[in-house]
Amino acid sequence: MNEYTPSLGAGLLHDRLTVVDGLIVSDFGPEIFREMRKGGITAANCTCCIWENFTETMRNIMRWKAWFRDHSDLILQVRTTADIRRAKAEGKTGIILGWQNVSGMEDQIGYLSLFKELGVGIIQMAYNTQNLVATGCYEGHDGGLSEFGHEVVAEMNRLGILCDLSHVGSNSSRDIILASRQPVAYSHCLPAGLKAHPRNKSDEELRFIIDHGGFVGVTMFTPFLARGTDATVDDYVEAIDYVINICGEDRVGYGTDFTQGHDQRFFDWITHDKGYARRLTRFGTIRNPAGMDTIADTGGLTAAMERRGWPAARIEKVMGENWVALLREVWGA
Repeated sequence: MNEYTPSLGAGLLHDRLTVVDGLIVSDFGPEIFREMRKGGITAANCTCCIWENFTETMRNIMRWKAWFRDHSDLILQVRTTADIRRAKAEGKTGIILGWQNVSGMEDQIGYLSLFKELGVGIIQMAYNTQNLVATGCYEGHDGGLSEFGHEVVAEMNRLGILCDLSHVGSNSSRDIILASRQPVAYSHCLPAGLKAHPRNKSDEELRFIIDHGGFVGVTMFTPFLARGTDATVDDYVEAIDYVINICGEDRVGYGTDFTQGHDQRFFDWITHDKGYARRLTRFGTIRNPAGMDTIADTGGLTAAMERRGWPAARIEKVMGENWVALLREVWGA
């Protein structure tokens, strides 16, 4: 068993928590897996598709399957919430395979069942721009959910794949929330009430998704935080608090959007339409909030919640139990 190593600021509470990070898109491999264990992460939604097509996404999943085999002392694949509990019991990190775009299915709805069998449990409906399903948050015009998109949502509901709306435009998000028979999520977003930004969600959007049974994961990506690269982990907790004041504490979690290990080429790729076309945005310097510098520092988030005076029951929910409840509802297990 690979024991969790407490990081600076982490205490007994963090050690016993079920910790679920709603989005990590780091340069995955054994070094990151060891960081996850040092940070006490029980499970994480790990991106294996952004701009990739079917073949490239299959190659990414093939790589993950090899990692599950070769690094079984550190990680295990999550298909059900029972797997999350097993990861905690065995001192490993459970990996939820997730997409940040539907590009991996191309225009074939039938591919979704294949990817579900391979373990993909979360799919974001659009990544920043327009696709066959919906409109991303960086488009000038949001035409909403397409008719094809309605079919995709229905199939994802049938298969038990969570619809993620973090990078999706406002009109498209509303359409998907209304179309889905299951709860949907913003897995990693921040409130526009603290900083106006195309990637941030208004108070009205946050209320709407919760009013329809949805979920909000709060990110720490500093370009979207009010203080930018000057932000600290305490600023991050303040943003989570802001969202809780709108959404309540039972349907809120966290999703860091950790990009650890990536170089500038990665950021150039994700900030261009389809990875190579028009530039969508410039992030500038990428720096995580002080106190959450690396994945291994995840215990510092729990410590910051304690400093803010949160009761243990709220911390338990936001750090992971709310995610587990949502995934059980969507996955059915």
